[in-house]
Amino acid sequence: MSTPRRLSALVTGAASGIGLGIARHLAERGHAVCLTDLDERTVSSSAARLRDEGFDATALALDVTSQAGIDAVVPALGPDGPDLLVNNAGLQHVASIEDFPRERWELLVAVMLTGSAMLTRAVLPGMRRRGFGRIVNVGSIHSLVASPYKSAYVAAKHGLIGFAKTIALETADTDITINTICPSYVRTPLVDAQIAGQARAHGIAEQQVIDEIMLKPMPKHAFVTIEELGGIVEFLASDVARNITGQWITVDGGWTAQ
Repeated sequence: MSTPRRLSALVTGAASGIGLGIARHLAERGHAVCLTDLDERTVSSSAARLRDEGFDATALALDVTSQAGIDAVVPALGPDGPDLLVNNAGLQHVASIEDFPRERWELLVAVMLTGSAMLTRAVLPGMRRRGFGRIVNVGSIHSLVASPYKSAYVAAKHGLIGFAKTIALETADTDITINTICPSYVRTPLVDAQIAGQARAHGIAEQQVIDEIMLKPMPKHAFVTIEELGGIVEFLASDVARNITGQWITVDGGWTAQ
C-alpha cells in the first residue's frame, strides 16, 4: 500500500462552520491547509488556533466574488497553487421570489456558483502541471431537492453538480477529479440562524423547527456532522478515489431514499 501523500489545501469560507471543520480535519491528518474567508480577522484567528495546536495552517482574506482576489490568492500558495481546492464559501437568503432582492440573488449565485467556477479555473493550470489535483465542492441537499423561499440558494447548489460534471470531462485526461458533497442540515452558525429565523416566522419553538422542519425529511433524524464531511473530503482527495469524478456524494440520512 502506498503512503498517503501530503497535500496543500485551500478551503474557502473557512473562518467557522463547515469550512473550518474540514480544514481542521485535513490539518489533523498532516496536510497543509490555507484557510480563506471574507472575514479576515476571524479566519486569521482560526488559523492561529490551529497553529497553536501544532498544525500547518495559514490564512488569507478572500472575497470569492472578486476575480482580482482569486488571481492573487492562488499564486500565494506556490507556483502551482494547491493540490486540493474545497469550494465551501456560502450564504443564505430566505424570501419568496416576488420579494427576493435582485442584488441578493446575484450575490448568492456569485459566491456559491460563479466563485467556485472561477477558483476552479484558477487552480487547474497548476494541477495540470503537477499531474494531480482534487476539487471538492460543498453542495447541499438543496443541490438535489428544493425548499420554498430558497430559490437562489437552490439554483446555485444545483448548478454546482452540473459544473462538476462538465469539469470532470474536461480534466479526464489527467489525475484531477472534481466532486460535490451534498449534505442535509449540518449544525453550524448558518443553520442556527435559520432555526431562529424560522421559529420567529412560524411562531413556534426552535426545537419544533429542528424536529418538524429540518430533521423530519431525514429517516435517521440526526444532523450531519462536520466530522463526516471532513472524512469524505479526505477520501475524495486520496489516490484511491482517482476514478471518482463528476459525482455527487449524498449525505442526507435517507432523505432522498424515500
